[in-house]
Amino acid sequence: MLRKSISASLLAFLFTAMPAAAQETGSVLIRNATVLTITNGTLDNTDVLVENGKITDIGTEISDPTGVDVIDATGQFLMPGIVDAHSHIALSSINEGSSPVTAEVTMEDVVNPYHLGIYRALAGGVTSSHIMHGSANVIGGQNETIKHRWGSKNPDDLRFAGAPRTIKFALGENPTRNHGNRGSGGSRPAIRPSSRMGVEAVLRDAFTNAKRYMEDWDAYEVSRKRNRDAVPPKYNGRLEVIADIIRGEIIVHCHSYRADEILMLLDVLEDFGVKKITFQHANEGFKVAPELAAYGAGASVFADWWTYKFEVYYSTAYNAAILVKNGVVTSINSDSGELNRHLFHEAAKTQRYGGLTDDEALSLITINPAMQLGIDQRVGSIEVGKDGDLTLFSAHPLSVYTIPLKTFVDGVKYFDRDEDPDDVRLSVSPSAPIDTYIEEETNIHHEDRVRSFREIFQDR
Repeated sequence: MLRKSISASLLAFLFTAMPAAAQETGSVLIRNATVLTITNGTLDNTDVLVENGKITDIGTEISDPTGVDVIDATGQFLMPGIVDAHSHIALSSINEGSSPVTAEVTMEDVVNPYHLGIYRALAGGVTSSHIMHGSANVIGGQNETIKHRWGSKNPDDLRFAGAPRTIKFALGENPTRNHGNRGSGGSRPAIRPSSRMGVEAVLRDAFTNAKRYMEDWDAYEVSRKRNRDAVPPKYNGRLEVIADIIRGEIIVHCHSYRADEILMLLDVLEDFGVKKITFQHANEGFKVAPELAAYGAGASVFADWWTYKFEVYYSTAYNAAILVKNGVVTSINSDSGELNRHLFHEAAKTQRYGGLTDDEALSLITINPAMQLGIDQRVGSIEVGKDGDLTLFSAHPLSVYTIPLKTFVDGVKYFDRDEDPDDVRLSVSPSAPIDTYIEEETNIHHEDRVRSFREIFQDR
C-alpha cells in the first residue's frame, strides 16, 4: 500500500540518519549450579556459558574463555530470568482516558528509564516486563516489552528489540466507570460504554470501522493501477492499529475478570478473524478453561488476588492450575511494583493450590509469559542460542526460604546482592515525595497512587 511504503521510507531515513543505540552485552561463566532449564529438565552441577549476550554452552567442566568472569554457583540454583507479563513500572503515564478507543497511543513514548521499579524488579529476578497501558479504555494504547537494563538513561536501551507489538483491551467496570459514569456531577458528559453491552458495542464498532477502512484502501490500490489520479482514503492512525490487529500483526492483551465477558470477547474476535489474545487477570478463567484452550487464547493471572472490587468477588487460588491442566498457556503476573519482586513465591502457590510440578510452576513466570508476548525464541528458558537473561538463587526458587542473589540481562550483571549499594537512584529530586510502594486501598486501579504510612494509620 502507498501509505505503508511512505511510512517505511520515512522510518528507513530516520534510522539511517540517527545511529541506533547500542545495547550492552556481556559474557559470564556460571559453574556448578543446579540449572533449571524449564524446557529440558533440571541439570545438576552444570555450567552455563554466556558470550556476548547469548548462551553458547551448557554442560560440565566448560573451559574458561579468556576474559570471561567466572562465578562458582555450587549449592545454588540458576533459572531463566523471570518475565512479568503485566506491569506498569518504568512509565511516566498509564492511561489515555479521553476516549473509549485510543489505539493510536503507545507506551513506548512514555518509557521512564529512571524509575526505581526497574532495579527493584531485578532484585526479584525479573529481567523482562510487559509494561502496559491502563484499563480505562475498551481499546487502549499499545504496550511495550522491555528488558531491565538498569543504569541507562536512554529509553531506547530498555526496549526489547524485535518483540511483537501488543495492545491493551479492557472489559467490565473500568471502562464503564471511566466513560459511562463520568457525567455524574462532573464537567465531562457521559459517553458509551456505561454498561457491559456497551463495551461489546464499542468493540464491534471499532473492528467494523477498521474493516471498512481496510476495504477502502484495498479498493484504492486496485483503482490507482488504472487511474494514477485516484484519491486515497484519509489516513487514520487509530484505524490503522485496529486493522493491524485484524491482520494478526498485534497481540491483544485484555483486562478481564468475569467468565461471561471472556466468552463475549472470544465471540467478537472470532467474528473478525482475530486469533492472538491473552486475557489478563481472568479471575473466572477457570470456569471457561476448555473454551480458552480451544480458541488458543492465553491467560495471565494472579496467584491468589481477588475481592478488591465487586466484579472480582469470585475466584479461586486454583485458577492457574485449572487453566494449565486444561491446556491453556498460563502465566502469573504482578500488575504491581511490589509483587513483581517475589513472583517466584507467587508461582510456588500453584503447588499448594493445584499440585503443579516444579517445571509447570516455574513455567508460569518464564516460558509461558514469553510465549504470550511472542518472545519465547529469545527468553524464558535456558537453551543454547537464547539471550543470557538469568537469575541465580540461594535455594530452589519455589522455596519460601530462597533469596535472589544475582540477575543478568544479556550476560550483563545488573543486580548482585553482595554488591547492592545503599542508593541506586539514577537521579535524586529533593522535592519528590518518598515512594512507599503501598498501594491505595481504593477502587482506583492502575493509577500508581500510593499512600504514606501516616495516612494509613490515620485511617485505622
